[in-house]
Amino acid sequence: MSKGKRQGVDAFENAAMSESKTAPRIDVEFPDLDGYASGNARIAYAWTFHSERPGPHVLLQALTHGNEVCGAIALDWLLRQAIRPERGTLSVVFANVAAYARFDHGDPFASRCVDEDFNRLWTPAVLEGPRDSVELARARELRPLYDSVDYLLDLHSMSEPCVPLAMAGRQRKGVELARAVEIPQHIVIDRGHAAGTRLRDYGPFDDPQDTRNALLIECGQHWEAQAPVVAKQAMLRFLRHFAIVDSSWLEGHLDRARPLPQRVVEVTATVTIQTDEFRFVRPVRGFEMIREAGTVYAVDGDAEIRTPHGDCILVMPTRKPKRGETAVRLGRYVG
Repeated sequence: MSKGKRQGVDAFENAAMSESKTAPRIDVEFPDLDGYASGNARIAYAWTFHSERPGPHVLLQALTHGNEVCGAIALDWLLRQAIRPERGTLSVVFANVAAYARFDHGDPFASRCVDEDFNRLWTPAVLEGPRDSVELARARELRPLYDSVDYLLDLHSMSEPCVPLAMAGRQRKGVELARAVEIPQHIVIDRGHAAGTRLRDYGPFDDPQDTRNALLIECGQHWEAQAPVVAKQAMLRFLRHFAIVDSSWLEGHLDRARPLPQRVVEVTATVTIQTDEFRFVRPVRGFEMIREAGTVYAVDGDAEIRTPHGDCILVMPTRKPKRGETAVRLGRYVG
């Protein structure tokens, strides 16, 4: 890299580092989940309710990551409503409660997981392999429940401010489900992460010939006040789509505002970090668009990382780069 380019990179790095040191605000209250610890399906923090009428098995999940509290707020609210399915089966799961219990307001990003990412474990080779961790033990405990599910909603949030995103996976059925829910406005078609398979992409959920399906919704920044609002409305719309709970109750709690027309972004590249020297060389924001192809936005060791095409959208750039994990996904609007 030339001296002039290096100086420019250094300036951008300094700006990015200064921006990243800003402490995030925590504008939400963390619910006490101890009352759900026993579960009712022989699995801690997992609750399943059956109807006498046939219908699909729908599962709502929060706390795939321990510091993503918006889903837990939404599911805590739902359970306190004592709603039961009118047909089919409804399951509610708080997944990585061990990580949630470690949350520290002084270091709020540290409780994403205990040992490893719960959302990178979802292949038989990993689940049935020899290694162990807190997250693997929990995944193995929950796996039989997921295997019984027809439709799964996984409620997440993001480390940096960003518009809410529906992560639909790579199959057409995922996009169709995101469109049926109607929110959020932006739907992302993607293949996940090189570091491991997400629950959203587990087994039948990623099989185009299987009717079972899953949707992952990123509801906003982890602790912004609006994220639980998005989580709650997405949950209610998911339930409405599958018509398993009382429709009049749902209508009483759904936002009356007409959803914005949805737009689809297809991921064109996933940037996996190759060295311990990865850095963004400019301040980056989730879902920002870089207009010009070939723009340098990061370096990985001595390699410059450039936008592969014009109107390039940065999907969820990482806050803490780590070798082998995703730095950012790049995409463009389609359709």
